[in-house]
Amino acid sequence: MSRVERLTPHMTRVVLGGDGLAGFSAGEFTDHYVKLLFPPAGVTYPEPFDMQRIREELPREQWPSIRTYTVRRWDAGELWIDVVHHGDEGIAGPWAASVAPGDEIRFMGPGGSYAPSPDADWHLLAGDESALPAIAASLEKLPAGARAHAFIEVSGPDEEQKLEPSTDATITWLHRGAAPVGEALVRAVRDLEFPPGQVHAFVHGEATFVKELRRFLFVDHGIPRDQVSISGYWRTGHDEDRWQATKKDWNRQVEAEQD
Repeated sequence: MSRVERLTPHMTRVVLGGDGLAGFSAGEFTDHYVKLLFPPAGVTYPEPFDMQRIREELPREQWPSIRTYTVRRWDAGELWIDVVHHGDEGIAGPWAASVAPGDEIRFMGPGGSYAPSPDADWHLLAGDESALPAIAASLEKLPAGARAHAFIEVSGPDEEQKLEPSTDATITWLHRGAAPVGEALVRAVRDLEFPPGQVHAFVHGEATFVKELRRFLFVDHGIPRDQVSISGYWRTGHDEDRWQATKKDWNRQVEAEQD
């Protein structure tokens, strides 16, 4: 751990560095992610660390909990991870709030599949706090001359961040207050007058609003699927373990309803 930065009241940046990152690579995609591993209290693992061996030889309750986070930036041997935290809730949030330089954490990755297409006429980026790191990274990598509309929903004005798009981009911050996650975001995207030409869209965040925008893009606007990166990063009432265990079935159900 190199350093920790409090970006907003509920967003902490954890910067990883050191020899453990030798051979790590990211940057091809702006939604690159890693899976942070949090062992249960009192559990240690034999070296060299081997996740497959752990799953084969140890009981399930001794496996590390896994939390997925976007690579906000990978540069000069530093790996930036931005973590949303709400007090003592969850696993990764409290860790980010208390971690200090010199601490260690294991992770798997990177994965990823999206980057703004240079062939698109314009770009649509929409998400909540969980998608903010990927949206910020995407804005920084927009092709020269690209047009973009970014809609980012956060809890309130103190959660806004300074973003630095590489080209012409209209960034709209939406404050949900006490409203359900995604309600303001869906309304704003629906109210957008789509520019002419081919769009390349990135829509991620809470699964319920993602489902609504999926229908809006694929059914209402008839946008081809290969022009949209869309997924529920999380779901209200589910921790990541439960969400990942049910996500494939949920996705199949949504596709069956909307196809």
